[in-house]
Parts: sequence; structure tokens; C-alpha cells
Amino acid sequence: MRQIKIAISGAADTAFCSSNINELAYEIGKELAERNIITLTGATTGAPFWAAKGAYENGGYVIGFSPALNEDEHIKVYELPTDYHHIIFYTGLNHSGRNLILVRSGDAVIFICGRTGTLNEFIIAYEEKKPMGILTGSGGEEKYMRHIIEEAKKEHNKIIWEPDPKNLINKLIELI
Repeated sequence: MRQIKIAISGAADTAFCSSNINELAYEIGKELAERNIITLTGATTGAPFWAAKGAYENGGYVIGFSPALNEDEHIKVYELPTDYHHIIFYTGLNHSGRNLILVRSGDAVIFICGRTGTLNEFIIAYEEKKPMGILTGSGGEEKYMRHIIEEAKKEHNKIIWEPDPKNLINKLIELI
């Protein structure tokens, strides 16, 4: 049986997210690890970083996709961390190209808070009809995601809206 991979999409800058965003993201990573699900991230800061940490510290396997061409650029130019990942692939495709690879590599995507990069990943996942889990109440672009769905008028019946990390993952696994 193949192992499930879930991509984490979320705000790299969590200043405008809910006050407990780091704890929520960590809990998502921990829940993925406990279910032996591979965690995929954009090898970035913020909510994806905390999800990676939660997975890594609880025995999960974490893969990152960097926008940078190599580790040196990842650290010095993009100013991104390398912690809490077992492996980081350096795509050299900047943020938008990295986002495409991240979303397409997962069996599903979880959205935690977010800004324009998260919306970019949301649009990709929506177009690909990927199973999606949106952590409601985490802040960020949730209201725009709902608006996009209403305006798109395209059927997509694999979207979970849930405020509880554990319930979100349970429901998302059912969709996968």
C-alpha cells in the first residue's frame, strides 16, 4: 500500500493569523506523523514550518520543496530555514513554480491561514480537484477561498472546512 502525502500550504508570515497559529500548525504536523502520512511543505517559515516541526518531532517524514536553486540560495537569498525536513528539493523555480510542484506532489492539501502564495496554491489545488482541507478560523485568506469557489461555478466536492486539526485530517483521509 502506498504512503499518503499531504501538502501543507499556509502563511510564511503569521503576524495576521490567529494568535494560536503556531500551535495549530504544529498539531497538524503531529497528527500527520501519528498516521504515518508524509508531510510536504514549501520549505519555508510560518505555518508550514510549524507543521514540519510537529511532524518531524513526532516521528513523521517531512519533504520540502524550495523556491531556490540550491541550499546556499535557499538560506542567503530567500532567507528560509532547513530545519525539520528530512530532505529538501531545490526546484530553482521561484515561488510560483515551487507552489505548483508542492501541490501536485501531494495526495491532498491542507490550508492553514495564508496570503497570496497560499491563494496561488489554493487555485492550483482547486483546478486540479485535489482533496483540500481548510483549517477554518486560522486567519488569512479563508474568506477569499470561499468567494473563489462561489464565483468559479466549477464543481469540486472534495473540500473540508474544519476548525479542529484532528477532525480535519480524519475527514481529509476519508476523501483521499
